[in-house]
Amino acid sequence: MYEVKADALEESFDALAGADRLAVVEADIAALKGQVAGIRRGAVERPALDGVKGAEADPARAAFVDRYLRRGQEAGVELKSLSGATGASGGYAVPREVDAQIDSVLKAISPIRAIANVVRTGTAGYRKLVASGGTPSGWASETGARAETATPTFNEIAPPWGELYANPAASQAMLDDAAFDVEGWLAGEIAQEFAKAEGAAFVNGTGTNQPRGFLSYQTSAAGDGARSFGTVQHVPSGVSGAFPSSSPQDVLIDLVQSLRAPYRQGAAFVMNSATLSRIRKFKTADGAFLWQPAMAAGAPATLLGYPVIEAEDMPDIGADSLSIAFGDFRRGYVIAERSETSILRDPYSNKPFVHFYAVKRLGGAVTDSNAIKLLKFATS
Repeated sequence: MYEVKADALEESFDALAGADRLAVVEADIAALKGQVAGIRRGAVERPALDGVKGAEADPARAAFVDRYLRRGQEAGVELKSLSGATGASGGYAVPREVDAQIDSVLKAISPIRAIANVVRTGTAGYRKLVASGGTPSGWASETGARAETATPTFNEIAPPWGELYANPAASQAMLDDAAFDVEGWLAGEIAQEFAKAEGAAFVNGTGTNQPRGFLSYQTSAAGDGARSFGTVQHVPSGVSGAFPSSSPQDVLIDLVQSLRAPYRQGAAFVMNSATLSRIRKFKTADGAFLWQPAMAAGAPATLLGYPVIEAEDMPDIGADSLSIAFGDFRRGYVIAERSETSILRDPYSNKPFVHFYAVKRLGGAVTDSNAIKLLKFATS
């Protein structure tokens, strides 16, 4: 029964398909007859030649096809390219991005604070007593009389004080709209500048409203027993403004030996990079360099077995310059500071600007003039 019904359906489909095919064939025959009749009457035209077609074509289309696509010429073609180089060509649509991390030029910070004696004080009236002369002793027999011996001499050290301050300002709109933390950036810049300024004062400070640097003290070529207290000894190089031409390393050895043995335990060289560049070329008789690089990361290089501290505030080598210092700075120089740097945010004094007033009170002075020696590039 199923097969009989299926046969009837297939026959009906075949009939429909045959009718469709017949209609298509009849339409094709009619079209061919029409073309033949048109050819006989001359109604069908040949394709136009290239010249004729170009003459009748649109001028803009001809410029684009003939000049640009075929020949690569841009003449007569108006370019509409987008670019971020200029604002009208698309630069307005390209947003600007500002890095939130602000880089700055590195400042040369003096390392004197790291090797000196730093004390915290409650007031600016800090004083330090230094005993000089020692306690003399004497010999006596078992039953002999003991005469009174001399007592040490006390010297008071009063470091000159000064206030280191900064007072930058920024508008409130800048603080609100800036792409980076303006307040944090200013605080970091103030800290860097304070470290640079105080380092310079510890070396060359005048002592007037600022610490007194160890190079500002009076110097003498006399030894420890012959100089007055507070006068720093200098060792002459023998040549004005230069090292001796022969055996220049001997001057450095004289500088080291001028410091007594108890002070040499924690001593270090202090000089700037220009002076160090000359000394790094010194060699011994057997060709070995006097300067030795650090054996571990973070450790200082050594010269004649002592650490070398680079302080850019030290003067360059010149006539009568004190370009190299050697000594135990923890015994020889004191830095007294009242407190840490304080920053006051002041949005009221100069509206609409916000001032960041930073201040630091500190002093500095040489405490033991026997603990620091200077190399003077002079004949005496």
